[in-house]
Amino acid sequence: MSRIKLLPETLASQVAAGEVVERPASVVKELVENSIDAGARAIEVGIQRGGMSRIRVVDDGYGMDRDDALLSLERHATSKIASAADLAAINTLGFRGEALPSIASVSRFRLTTREHGAVAGTEILVNGGRIETVRDGGEAPGTQIEVRSLFYNVPARRKFLRSETTETRNIEHQFFLQALAHPAIGFSLVREDKIALQLPITTSLRDRIRDIYGAELLGDLLEISARDRGGVQVRGWIGRAGVSRQTRSQQFVFVNGRAIESGMLSTALREGYHTALMRGQFPVTFLFVELDPREVDVNVHPTKREVRFADQDMIHQSVRQVIRGALRVRSEELGMPIPGDSRGEWPRPGSTAAGEPPHDSMRPAEQQTMAHDTGRDDRPTAMAAGEPTQTYLIGPGCEVIPMGQIGRTFLVAQVGSELHVIDQHTAHERVLYERLWRAWQARGVQSQPLLIPEPVDLPPHGATILEEHLADLATLGLELESFGANSFVIRAVPALLGQFDYSTLVQDLVEDLAQWNAASSLETRVRPVLASLACHGAVRAGRALDPSESKRLIEDWVEEGLPMTCPHGRRVALRLPAEELARIFGRA
Repeated sequence: MSRIKLLPETLASQVAAGEVVERPASVVKELVENSIDAGARAIEVGIQRGGMSRIRVVDDGYGMDRDDALLSLERHATSKIASAADLAAINTLGFRGEALPSIASVSRFRLTTREHGAVAGTEILVNGGRIETVRDGGEAPGTQIEVRSLFYNVPARRKFLRSETTETRNIEHQFFLQALAHPAIGFSLVREDKIALQLPITTSLRDRIRDIYGAELLGDLLEISARDRGGVQVRGWIGRAGVSRQTRSQQFVFVNGRAIESGMLSTALREGYHTALMRGQFPVTFLFVELDPREVDVNVHPTKREVRFADQDMIHQSVRQVIRGALRVRSEELGMPIPGDSRGEWPRPGSTAAGEPPHDSMRPAEQQTMAHDTGRDDRPTAMAAGEPTQTYLIGPGCEVIPMGQIGRTFLVAQVGSELHVIDQHTAHERVLYERLWRAWQARGVQSQPLLIPEPVDLPPHGATILEEHLADLATLGLELESFGANSFVIRAVPALLGQFDYSTLVQDLVEDLAQWNAASSLETRVRPVLASLACHGAVRAGRALDPSESKRLIEDWVEEGLPMTCPHGRRVALRLPAEELARIFGRA
């Protein structure tokens, strides 16, 4: 008896669905891409319970007649390619004809479509891959697709879905990707039958970034646009030197309008920034690469997340040079040279070109200046907050004699018998972190109410994250309350912290809270949040300190055991023992 058997059609469809439909966000991606390919000018995405209960995508595109609507539910049926030659130059987001039948095979599926000018449309109901009803429909021109009870007939896959909050964030991420890639299309997002975000049609990526992420982030970006001799165009917006994130959450890359993930392009971005970006940090980028479709293969990954370039080196070089050029022009405008060799070229990471500072050196001068200008310090993550660090043998109680301040940034002092040069911000940051950590362990981070509550506005996705963790922040001494759509007011802050820009703190905390649910323990969740609180509460580089303030700061640092890094891994001090000084001056 034969051991090899043909799978039943229903089971084969469900297996194929596993390649295309990983989670609710995958459904949203495929349906929205179909709407874009259909010439839609307005797309609405509606979800309930993180897309697990219902997903609804409505567009005003071309629509279909009844025959095409039925064919669209057959596997490998598509209007976008007709021959093998078409695969060499794909201009559409979809092309395989797998999305609709795959989705329909693992859900309760409803498709309503109507061509412009047609008297009536078509409604098709599908249950687990079986067409149950085909009838006339009276919806507006365009296409509406509703997906209910996703994976109801594939429990093995449904049990691997995450919480509603996590699945909602994944959907929002896909929604933002499509909206960024296509600013000429109006997008709406509806959660639990309430409008969460409306993005009007615009002609510029700049306006779309502002609508999604706010004017403050836009102010931290530089526009780039260049076309090389090979016909490759690189355009978009990138973060200025000193503007970075702890994750790739705001690193967006598009190739011919398709959002992709590419290790090669991520490397090119990193090399483009070089020493303008701290180790462990990721740039904020909205990068668009456009080239001849024949020079890129999008048929590499089942979900089309990855692409293959015919000439990877050329693409890599184009992106790297555009990034470098934009940052160099900006630095020249501000009169702040960017580290590099005499020709203005920045050596690749790992090279030993003359003039290249080591990666673990202190932050470049440009970044220090930018942090002072914007009132913020970047937060590199070379080490996990709170990890054991090197400390000196001298300890609490030793004599501290302040000698002065260099550039309003570094304190010079005698500590015991040693000469110290101390970064005032990182030293104070570590002191505040240690005290906040001890207070939290004792379950007693005391709050200080603000005399005048401070408002803060967030992008929609940031507001969703913050809303979920208001109670968690309250246990850390930061009390906020919702104040309308995407707006909050800060009522109290940790008493250990002084006066600073509380609004900026909250915006930066959203990034820490986005990783909250992925952490393995409560302590792992809390540490980065406390580190952010300490970073914002610490004295800034560029602030003049009188001798008494300097002495108090250094004594506090000594009292904490002279830790040699801040919670984010940056160096605190340089040390010269008396014996080393004697050796340098020939007295040893």
